[in-house]
Amino acid sequence: MRYIRHALPSDVPQLAVVEETCFPTAEAASAEQFAARVAAYGSHFWLLFDKHDRLLSFVDGLVTDKPDLCDEMYENAALHNEDGAWQMIFGVNTVPEARRQGCAERLLRQCITDARTQGRRGLVLTCKEALLHYYGKFGFVSEGVTEKSTHGGVQWYQMRLTFREEGIS
Repeated sequence: MRYIRHALPSDVPQLAVVEETCFPTAEAASAEQFAARVAAYGSHFWLLFDKHDRLLSFVDGLVTDKPDLCDEMYENAALHNEDGAWQMIFGVNTVPEARRQGCAERLLRQCITDARTQGRRGLVLTCKEALLHYYGKFGFVSEGVTEKSTHGGVQWYQMRLTFREEGIS
């Protein structure tokens, strides 16, 4: 049985190991960054565990009123605003042996449901070109190459899933 829960400080070592497995060193968050993130917004981490309490997949990101994801957000957990309009997604991670089993999809759907329930305007993420189609199936729309993130020296595409336009409830 697999289950989802939010992050606790005790999850930081596992988060860092999974991140190292999923991203190149220049793009991966450190254990120290995860510790700061979990302390600031642990309820904006969605973790999927197997029946042996092994972390298989996770999605994380802060909430902000800023409409675009920028590199400073990765570095500064204090930018989290619990009442913000936009749920940012920093990473979608799944260990190799659990890929293509619906883990990331399950977490993304939960993240989207939670953001909608919380009254957010929507979600924003950045991804590499090869993943545009994947995120598109969840309703994210590409806004093209972003100038606001060069994280890890890579070209990123910003994608947005909008629930409601500004001024409309």
